[in-house]
Amino acid sequence: MEILELLPSSFGYVIFTYFYSWIMLTYLGVKVGAARKKYDVKYPTMYSDKEQVFNCIQRAHQNTLEVYPQWLVFQTIAALVYPTYAAVMGAIWVTSRFSYAWGYYTGDPAKRMKGAYGYIGYFGVIILSIAVALQLLGVLRAS
Repeated sequence: MEILELLPSSFGYVIFTYFYSWIMLTYLGVKVGAARKKYDVKYPTMYSDKEQVFNCIQRAHQNTLEVYPQWLVFQTIAALVYPTYAAVMGAIWVTSRFSYAWGYYTGDPAKRMKGAYGYIGYFGVIILSIAVALQLLGVLRAS
């Protein structure tokens, strides 16, 4: 049986969410590279002793990388049963990471909270993943 026969057509939205997340991660990485050049922070140094703005730019990227693997797992599990909802939740989370980064880029770490709405998407796919697990265990009735 081919994979396209197994997955609902709406899983295509989920795949586009993955592409969107790749664009976001690439953008954040490019911003760190540009900041390294601007603030003269050489590899492999992760943080600067002198430039707080560089550290904020680096943290926006690093924090996203810290939560990205978990998001991918929950996004995928949720999408197996709820592809449209998962795609929407994923798009909210990815978009929020831009807001989070832009707030952080100001040099004021408190402004990163402009991306706090991303918890809607992040916890959304976690809740959907729990629902999938409960359905598989027969605890929750499949919709």
